[in-house]
Amino acid sequence: MAGSDEGAQSGAGAPAMSPAQSRAARGLLGWSEADLAAKVGLDERLVRDFEAGYGDPPSGQIEALRSALSAAGAVFTESPTQGVHLAEASGADEGTRLGALTTENDR
Repeated sequence: MAGSDEGAQSGAGAPAMSPAQSRAARGLLGWSEADLAAKVGLDERLVRDFEAGYGDPPSGQIEALRSALSAAGAVFTESPTQGVHLAEASGADEGTRLGALTTENDR
């Protein structure tokens, strides 16, 4: 039995995501429950039930949901309190610089 506990510990790269963190991350990303479920290939009902606190989905499914949200830019925090925010955008689009303006830019 100790082997299964050790496997769970060694396989866990990130702490579990809470239902509230999942809802918040989806809200920040503008995703519906169906959007998140589709990204992971799971049933929308699993997302809905998890976020409502019903049932006990396998930790692998919760990690898959968290991974999809993280890949889209959600950053999960655990300390001092649980939370979620969006990663800062890297290299925001500055538009076309004045020296690069041509009639081609208008098309």
